[in-house]
Amino acid sequence: MTQVSEAARHRDARARRSAGRRRRVIAVVFALPALLLLGALVVYPVLFSIGRSFFDASGSRFVGPDNYVAMFQDPATLRAVRNSTIWVIVAPTLLTGLGLILAVLVEKIRWAAAFKLLLFLPMAVSFLAAGIIFRLAYDADPDRGVLNAAVVSIHDAFREGSAFPDAQARTSGGVRATPDGGYETVDPLTPGDTVLPLGLVGIKPADVTAKARPAASAVTAGAAPGELRGVVYLDFSPGGGGRPGVVDATESGLPGLTVEVVQDGRVVAATTTGPDGLYRFKSLEKGQSYTVRLPADNFAAPFTGVSWLGPTLVTPAIIGAYLWIWAGFAMVLIGAGLSALPRDALEAARIDGANEWQVFRRITVPLLAPVLTVVFVTLVINVMKVFDLIYIIAPGPVQQDATVLATQMWLVSFGGGNDQGLGSALGVLLLLLVVPAMVFNIRRFRRSQS
Repeated sequence: MTQVSEAARHRDARARRSAGRRRRVIAVVFALPALLLLGALVVYPVLFSIGRSFFDASGSRFVGPDNYVAMFQDPATLRAVRNSTIWVIVAPTLLTGLGLILAVLVEKIRWAAAFKLLLFLPMAVSFLAAGIIFRLAYDADPDRGVLNAAVVSIHDAFREGSAFPDAQARTSGGVRATPDGGYETVDPLTPGDTVLPLGLVGIKPADVTAKARPAASAVTAGAAPGELRGVVYLDFSPGGGGRPGVVDATESGLPGLTVEVVQDGRVVAATTTGPDGLYRFKSLEKGQSYTVRLPADNFAAPFTGVSWLGPTLVTPAIIGAYLWIWAGFAMVLIGAGLSALPRDALEAARIDGANEWQVFRRITVPLLAPVLTVVFVTLVINVMKVFDLIYIIAPGPVQQDATVLATQMWLVSFGGGNDQGLGSALGVLLLLLVVPAMVFNIRRFRRSQS
């Protein structure tokens, strides 16, 4: 009886082992296509890039660690490392904080689902399309770039631009240019009997406002005692026939220009020209000498906005586009963690007298710390690989100012450098920087599952 039971146990053990082997074989068969794809698309390229990084640009000569040494001696690579560091520090931090704020606020509104949908929609837009959208939004021309259109509108609401930015004065006939871009009279002027016409050119007649009147009427009247009087006019007669430096009957005055009276380098009076270009200064001391000046503000170029894609702001501008795309992702993940928080702890804190800010800072954020960490690390991994937005948004002249490791790797390998040895070394560096974040995320995920 004992021998029979022993034999049965052996048969059962062999059957279990056989069934286990069959299950493993079946698992391998089903996983084999995925493993083959993983090897072909991930493992092989990684191993090939590591090997290629030890060869020269042509791939025919072994150079050892020379590519890694050259990589850290190249100013462009150091700039890419600096920009990548800015991305890693700024973008995930802002996105995590923004996602947390949005997730908390969404819980307080009535149409939470619709709001979440609107914020998550940019995730459905490809980086190519998003790059084109923001390239247009950041355009320097206010007539095309929506951001500069808004900035110019706000600026002009508080400070209007000059009326005639392209105007120039004829520097003959007693007028000279000042170092700051304005114009002033050469000879001293005395109140009471002076009428000084200041002719400007470089203005299209169509740009003269409808309020402008002929300047000839302002010249005919003489100056009153103690008065300094003159006219600023467009020294151009439509159809020709006018005389330079002389106010002709068909020439218009230029309204709205600032005129100053200067004595010993000090402005003693200021006024603006009327519809016929007339300016007058009363109550000036008789017998004193003055200089009339058109300050440079009259001819300052109009404010055209901010150079969003210039060397200084190109990286923050692209980070702004990245925030627009990924804010919904961070909000949804953090919102999921927020919905799983124990409500009794929040209500207990409110009953104990804590206000909403204290509940948020001392209870909500600590309880959400694991979720916030996962979101932050996931965004760090994603930021390290950012390529599309930088390549599309940054114009050619500032491409090097915005470059990160991913774009620098492409530029060195295929974008004109044609040095795939150095490009492979950059790829290996990028992999080494991404791997720790990936390992951290995987370990944290496993701990949360155990």
